[in-house]
Parts: sequence; C-alpha cells; structure tokens
Amino acid sequence: MTTVDIDTFDVVNPATGEVIAELPNTGTTEWFEALEKADHAKADWVALAPRKRSEILYEIFQQLMADADEIAEIIHSETGKAVAEAKGEVAYGAEYFRWFAEEAVRFPGRFNQAPNGNGHIAVTRAPVGVVLAITPWNFPIAMATRKIAPALAAGCTILVKPASETPLTMIKVGEVIASVFEKHNIDQGVVAILPTVRDAELSAQLMADSRLAKITFTGSTRVGKILVRQSADNLLRSSMELGGNAAFVIDEAADLEAAVEGAMQAKLRNTGQVCIAANRFLVHESIADEFTTKLSAAMEAATIGPVISAAQRNRIAQLVDEAVADGAQVIIGGEVPAGEGFFYPATVLRDVPAQSRILHEEIFGPVATITTFATLEEGVAQANATEFGLAAYGFSENVRAAQYLAQHLEAGMVGINRGAISDPAAPFGGIGQSGFGREGGTEGIEEYLSVRYIALP
Repeated sequence: MTTVDIDTFDVVNPATGEVIAELPNTGTTEWFEALEKADHAKADWVALAPRKRSEILYEIFQQLMADADEIAEIIHSETGKAVAEAKGEVAYGAEYFRWFAEEAVRFPGRFNQAPNGNGHIAVTRAPVGVVLAITPWNFPIAMATRKIAPALAAGCTILVKPASETPLTMIKVGEVIASVFEKHNIDQGVVAILPTVRDAELSAQLMADSRLAKITFTGSTRVGKILVRQSADNLLRSSMELGGNAAFVIDEAADLEAAVEGAMQAKLRNTGQVCIAANRFLVHESIADEFTTKLSAAMEAATIGPVISAAQRNRIAQLVDEAVADGAQVIIGGEVPAGEGFFYPATVLRDVPAQSRILHEEIFGPVATITTFATLEEGVAQANATEFGLAAYGFSENVRAAQYLAQHLEAGMVGINRGAISDPAAPFGGIGQSGFGREGGTEGIEEYLSVRYIALP
C-alpha cells in the first residue's frame, strides 16, 4: 500500500503488486461525524427489543452468505488469498452474525434473595455505548464481524477502522449492513466504516472523546500497548487480541499422520499470516526425523499464496537468514523467489538455536521451525518459554500425555490433536503479552456489556 496524496490511498493486490483501488482517506471531519451519529443512534438501537436486534443480525448473516462469492473475490483481490480459502473466511465471518443473533436474546443475569434476608439482589446487563473497532488485514471480514456482531447484539453502536491494506472487504460488508438497516428503518449511524491510513491519529482523537465507551483491537502487541495507554485517560473498556508465538508440541506417542495434517492446518492457513499459526514445532527426538520429512514433503507440495506486502516478505526473509546464520538447517525453501508479487516459499528450518529471533517473534509467514525435546515435560517447558500466550497445540495418542498437554500448555486457547481451533461458538483470546478479553462464544458479548446491580426489597 502506498499513499497517493493526502486525500486518497491505494489498495494493492499482493499477488501482482498492482493497484486495484484508490479510496478516500477519511480524516478528522469524517471520524467525528461518525462518532456524533453513533452517539445519537445508540438510544434507539438499544431501545429495540432484543428479538428485533436478533432478527436483524440473522438477516445480515443471510445476506452475507448470499453475497459470499462477491465478497470472496474482493478478499482474493486485496489479500491474495485463494478464492476457496476466501469463501471459507466469508462463511466463518458471517457465522458470527448468526451466533450473536442467538446470543442477543440471552443476556446473562440473576435474581436472588440477599443472604442476610433484608432484600433481594438483581443483576442485569446494559450496553457499554459507542465502540471503536480497529481490525487487521489478514482476515478482513472475520476479524471485523466478530467485533461488530456482538457489539450490535449487546445494543452498542460501532465505528470500524479496517486495515488500510484491505479496506474493500469491510466497505462491502458495510453496504450489506446498511441495506438490511434500511429495510428495517434503522438509523445508519449505528455502524460506520472509516477507511484511512491515519491509524494513529484516528485512535488518539476518538479515544480522547468522552462519547466513546470502548476500544477493541486486533493486531500487534506493540500497537495494543499504545492503545491501552491511550484508553486509560477516559477509562475506556478495552479488549486486545494481540500477537502470538504458538508452540506445536508433538509427543512420541502422537499419530504422525494426524500431527502433519494438524501442522498444515495450524501453519499454512492464509500463508501462515494468522495470529494463532504454529510458530514453533517442538518434536520428541525419537520421531523428529520422520516428522521433519513428512512435514517438509507436505509443505513443499502445498500451494503458497503471497504475503501481504513487500515489507512483510522482507521481514520473513530476514528472520530466516538470521536463523541460518545462527546455525539452523534449511530443509526446504529459504529464498525469496524472483517475479512479481510478494511471495515467500514454504520453508522448514531444523535445529534452530534457542537464541534465534525467529523463535521469539511472530513469523506471520509460511515458515516452520523444528526443535526437539527428550521428555514431554521438557517440551512443554520449551513451549511455555515465551511472553505470548494466545494459542498452543499438543498431539499425543497417549491419554495421560494428552491430559498433561491440555493442563500445562500456557495459552488462552489449546488444541489437543487438532490444528484448526477457531470457532464462533468458542471464546477466542489470549493471556500474557497476547492481550485480554474474549471474542466469540457466550463470553464474547460480555465485552460489550456492563454489569448493573439493583437492590430490591
């Protein structure tokens, strides 16, 4: 992505490097107009019966699925993602509207007599208010809908700042939402899409306004920390889905065929540009050679799409080059190919030294690092030797080993004998430097609700 001038910016196809769209670069005027409209619209939106909000969300789900082919083509063009994978993302992203349509009528609460007998305790929930959602480029629909859908279900209004690399998908989703709102005479200020390359300015200005109640962000830990600091001045509610460094632990009792299949799911989805992608493969020394051979063959045979930008490709290449200089062995890949677009090949590195930067940073690309361990306890200790805690994976056919992995891998999400773990019905989020808050599941709507205690006679 390159800035054309102060008023517009380009969207680039990473498979070709060609400009596919030039968009208006929204600024302070548009941001505060959207905030004003969202603040004005929130009273009517929250006043709708939960069942009505539920029906509207379900209708948005249906329309997104009806437009799935068109949306998938947009995702394909601005991310380089294969069309089939893009269609899968549309289905996954749309599902959040169906899931939270069901949750909209199931707000948690309780009513009970006070223990001392002098009255009753009622606990209810209320929407927090206007939300700012800042979303990433790797899943341009799914990372946004899992914020928009629960916010709307809770009765909040929301401003969405899509990634400047991939704004076209979100613009289309905004059009779908607007069309459904129009049919039901819903104020269009309930949802606003704000494409811009002025990310830092937008967040700083809007978060300083007392009308904003919450910030939700998916992206790097570095940026997340900045946003958390900014949120402190107005004590904004915040949820942060940040970086990861997922370990994939393979016990000696693992089914190797299943482990390789799971590894492919956990490593190569979206060319490895996934926050829960397996970064570090930790393999029992007795099966490391066989696993390396099988994984390398599977990755070499896979179709690899582009990464999002030249800068990202160059960063991946630098991480690999540094690991090799440290003493890692290249099994496959490891060199930037010639030709157009931002491609990096499927790469497997064996025996990566513990100090190598590639083991401590999120790769966000099609590179698998393999190291070994002698005991499962040692492998889990290596897996937990990171400041991040978003996701982890463990494979073993031994029940006790599988239980040990499930209990001792330190992450917000743990997959046991599974490489694909994302599910709208499950809480998505991490611990440590991977952030806080949850998206999806019955827990996801709580991020957009405040607790109210009512003392009754």
